[in-house]
Amino acid sequence: MADKPVFLTPEGREKIIKELEFLINVKRPEVAEAIHSAKEEGDISENSAYDAAKEQQAFVEGKIMQLEQMLKNAAIIESQEATGVVRLGSRVKVVEKGTKDDEEYQIVGSAEADPIKGRISNESPVGRALMGKKPGDVVTVKTPAGERQLRLIQVS
Repeated sequence: MADKPVFLTPEGREKIIKELEFLINVKRPEVAEAIHSAKEEGDISENSAYDAAKEQQAFVEGKIMQLEQMLKNAAIIESQEATGVVRLGSRVKVVEKGTKDDEEYQIVGSAEADPIKGRISNESPVGRALMGKKPGDVVTVKTPAGERQLRLIQVS
């Protein structure tokens, strides 16, 4: 079965590459040194430093595998001419019914989602509802906080 594509912006891909390089070139050797030092202390069966270092090693190796898999399945979101239709990579401005304050988001893949920074996943309720819409469209979104009606003001 084919792996699911991981949608990334070029910046998101670079961020993952840098994190992977850090884990491989810095963290992995640090953890290996911690394991080596703990082994030199003697009996590893009751050595908490050794146990902690092995747990850290498992975490680092798991993260390396996860990032390598993400890069292997990366589908880069290229910036294209503005079409006026919401798609991956679009920046949108919406206003919630009953309010005057607008909200701005960038629609990204789930790997890069960071709602605090205004980056929402195309798989989130709001992101999914906005995909394919044009300015002026109104969408109803079911969120954990209840139903929201959003009017799309701008797509870029």
